[in-house]
Amino acid sequence: WYHDNLTRHAAEALLLSNGQDGSYLLRKSNEREDLYSLSVRGKDSVKHFHVEHTGTSFKFGFNEFSSLKELVMHFANQPLIGSETGTLIVLKHPYPRKVEEPSIYESVRVHTAMQTGRTESDLVPNAPSLGTKEGYLIKQGKIVKNWKTRWFTLHRNELKYFKDQTATEPIRALDLTECSAVQFDYSQERVNCFCLVFPLRTYYLCAKTGIEADEWIKILRWKLSQIRKQLDQRNATLNS
Repeated sequence: WYHDNLTRHAAEALLLSNGQDGSYLLRKSNEREDLYSLSVRGKDSVKHFHVEHTGTSFKFGFNEFSSLKELVMHFANQPLIGSETGTLIVLKHPYPRKVEEPSIYESVRVHTAMQTGRTESDLVPNAPSLGTKEGYLIKQGKIVKNWKTRWFTLHRNELKYFKDQTATEPIRALDLTECSAVQFDYSQERVNCFCLVFPLRTYYLCAKTGIEADEWIKILRWKLSQIRKQLDQRNATLNS
């Protein structure tokens, strides 16, 4: 549950999106080399606490512990703090370092939210969950091979595309459980293209930049890997 170079924003995003009350992680503090930050979720907010490493012990407020394990054991039973709602925050669920999330997405989402002019305080609660993405892509038509700009949203195992960002009803929703591959495509005259392979059709999409295309490919491939993993687990359970 130690996340070496995780930022404050990313820690809040992870705990709010994927954690639960009492989920916690430790990360390096930006302030001093000997300081760490303990980020803990309580209800719908994340609190950050300083932990000082003296070389032989870990100081937390007026308490001193010989190890992080001792610190966690102590605050699993004693509340760290009472929140505004009166809820006591205790350490219940360590947030593992190896969480299957596309690492590129943390910075992408926070950067996007910052560009929209939101403040630091409302940045994370209003951010979409990790593993989602949205944006404009240029799509090739099925019959007439012309290219049209469409607004795409990725949520759970569905990739939807709309006429534009203001449209409420999607033109189509693609079920990623039926997708067999996502890859860069160099067969088109356009650049920054990639394709999604389905049994009855291959969809050709282009992004504005190579970086953007790479982000879409990474997150879509991650989705496919998760779908396959769930399928394998289901099959293993059925076979057992």
